[in-house]
Amino acid sequence: MSDERFVHAWLLRLDPAWRRLAAEERRADADAFCAAATRTERRVMQHTYSTIGLRAEGELLLWRMADSIEAVEETAADLLAAGIGRWMTPAISMIGLTRPSQYVKRPTAQEQSLFSGERSRYLVVYPFSKSTEWYLSSAEERQAVMRGHMKIGHAYPQVRQLLAYSFGLDDQEFIVAYETDELVAFQDLVRELRSSESRRATVRDTPIITGIHRPLGEILEMFGPGTTTGIRG
Repeated sequence: MSDERFVHAWLLRLDPAWRRLAAEERRADADAFCAAATRTERRVMQHTYSTIGLRAEGELLLWRMADSIEAVEETAADLLAAGIGRWMTPAISMIGLTRPSQYVKRPTAQEQSLFSGERSRYLVVYPFSKSTEWYLSSAEERQAVMRGHMKIGHAYPQVRQLLAYSFGLDDQEFIVAYETDELVAFQDLVRELRSSESRRATVRDTPIITGIHRPLGEILEMFGPGTTTGIRG
């Protein structure tokens, strides 16, 4: 894969009527969706997160990365056409590109690493946009502000971050994502960032989606007990 890759944060809402189907129908739907997910993984790096009860908009968060936007589109179409996917509606969808930061010459392992290594327990992802005034200020001013911003982030090594650039491709300017095993530490980080100088330039940083990392089969089983008998992963 190249350095510039497409990132897709995709929150899916399940039609509650699906839970009232017979167990055999639910199992067949789960089998078909898992098969589509396996096909997806040949083209797209994809991790699954449960948002059941955490967001009113949806229950399944797919965190995806691909070499091309066509791969994002085609695998999404396959998932929506397969089994339980036919009962799902995209609630939130955000697209961005990973690109070298103009503020960081050498990213640390804490940055741009959310698709490598072992998954942490939690993923927090949201859209982000900055003010016009921010972009019209000098490069030196912006660099100084970002230096303070990054210093705060580096004080929390248990929280990893990815920034994807969305401007020109989607409504938000960036997709910001954090991965951690410690939500309390993450909230402490956010509290510090809220009082930093960089906060002045923030225009939008919601909705915030918090997902719990689980294998797809486990999430489908939570949708309806007895759904995934024999399915692993």
